[in-house]
Amino acid sequence: MPKNLFKIAKEKKIKYFLISFVDLFGVLRSKLVPAHAIKEMQETGAGFAGFAAWLDMTPADADMFGVPDPDSLIQLPWNKEVGWLASDLWMNGKPVEASPRIMLKKQIKKLGKKGLTMKSGVECEYFLISPDGNSIADPRDTQSKPCYDQSALMRRYDLIKEICDCMIEMGWGPYQNDHEDANGQFEMNWDYADCLVTADRHAFFKFMVKTIAEKHGLRATFMPKPFENLTGNGCHAHISVWDGKKNKFLDKSDNLGLSKMAYNFLGGVIKNASSLSAFFNPTINSYRRINAPPTKSGASWSPSSISYTGNNRTHMIRIPDPGRFELRLMDGSANPYLLQASVLAAGLDGLNNKINPGKPLNCNMYEDYEKYPDLPKLPDELSQSLEKLKNNNDMNEAFGQNVVNSYLKLRNSEIKEFNQKENFDKTKAITKWERDNTLDC
Repeated sequence: MPKNLFKIAKEKKIKYFLISFVDLFGVLRSKLVPAHAIKEMQETGAGFAGFAAWLDMTPADADMFGVPDPDSLIQLPWNKEVGWLASDLWMNGKPVEASPRIMLKKQIKKLGKKGLTMKSGVECEYFLISPDGNSIADPRDTQSKPCYDQSALMRRYDLIKEICDCMIEMGWGPYQNDHEDANGQFEMNWDYADCLVTADRHAFFKFMVKTIAEKHGLRATFMPKPFENLTGNGCHAHISVWDGKKNKFLDKSDNLGLSKMAYNFLGGVIKNASSLSAFFNPTINSYRRINAPPTKSGASWSPSSISYTGNNRTHMIRIPDPGRFELRLMDGSANPYLLQASVLAAGLDGLNNKINPGKPLNCNMYEDYEKYPDLPKLPDELSQSLEKLKNNNDMNEAFGQNVVNSYLKLRNSEIKEFNQKENFDKTKAITKWERDNTLDC
């Protein structure tokens, strides 16, 4: 039996529920529902007009209903009267295929047929900036190598503490907070979990950080590259596959601690990386971070080629510990659900076709890339990654041709709008269009 949200509301003194979904562009959409109406909403869902979100629908389409998942319930730690719920989108009695959460659940189901589950954790980097978005919030944060700067971290103690306290209260298991590699940039880490739970928490985390930053008179942004001379916002994912309580990626006899299954899964990610950059790096601004020149700190910390290694941060994939790998391609604008769904779809391709990732490269890729001219490169622009996705038959089959076409249509319309006003050039200043359309991603 599913949890009774009406009963929970009475027990927890919740007065309102946010019934939420994330559209294809990663925008968090919601309706605020009074607790007395939640019983009906739990059965039939909250109504939305699909055309009003980025879902490739028209005003003539039927109503879309967000059916809340009671297992996703989060009572807002800073406002206990409100409960947040992730929902699955339905239309005409069927799931909306282009709903990112539905897309992820389909991939989870495919892996589940093998008796397996994917567990993941994400590292969400963000900047604390001025309310107008033009500068970092702390004018004293000026070190050329600011990573782990204790003074800059502690000047934001009240804000960081409030966010971390919220995660502790919600049971996420946060374990470290730090000042990151760019001035004004921070990262907060919490425990890994089943990938659907991680995706829900990722979506909520972005909402929470922005909300609490505003409460402190600041603004938070997950924009991939808000400042030309500073390191961009990554969103690295740590991946493992499990059979119950057994980590199927772990093989202590292997040099890097990975099983054959893990290498096949990793091989699928490597094979499909260029195409899936369309989901991992979904904005025009994303491509200022990939293949970027060194930043003020001395390194971009983002990948430039499709390669993997051991515990070495200059490659797209690193294996920091036995039994898992870290994919470093994604940035802060990545859709929380499409991020997980894409990793899973690529990994399933690797498992089903026993893809060999090749040998790891033990080099500093930032310095030695010229020694590997045949190594596949990542796309330089969003249009290139969209074209790769369009021509990737395996990923079209995994997600559904219609779903991929909808995503391509929406993203290409955005590129068209951009091109009418600006020209994309990594060597020139970040455009006003990029800021206006990506700062709140």
